[in-house]
Amino acid sequence: MCRNIRPLFNFEPPATNDELRDAALQYVRKITGMRAPSKVNEESFEKAVDEIAGASRRLVDSLVTRAPARNREEEGAKARERWQKRAVRITAAG
Repeated sequence: MCRNIRPLFNFEPPATNDELRDAALQYVRKITGMRAPSKVNEESFEKAVDEIAGASRRLVDSLVTRAPARNREEEGAKARERWQKRAVRITAAG
């Protein structure tokens, strides 16, 4: 999975439409290999982003869990800690 696409389910506050669209944009960029489409492909590119964002919103809204909602700040801190550990291992191995 693309590292820039983050889990968006079961957070408090819930994922925004902007967060879902950003994830959809990253996905479309990844599968097309284009950061920005040419003029001739722009409409298809944007349509795909919108459709994927819509499908993502429906998915996230329909999922059910008994787990407590995650906190964005706590999850961010955990991710930074994992990154730092990987950086130390890479530095030590190099």
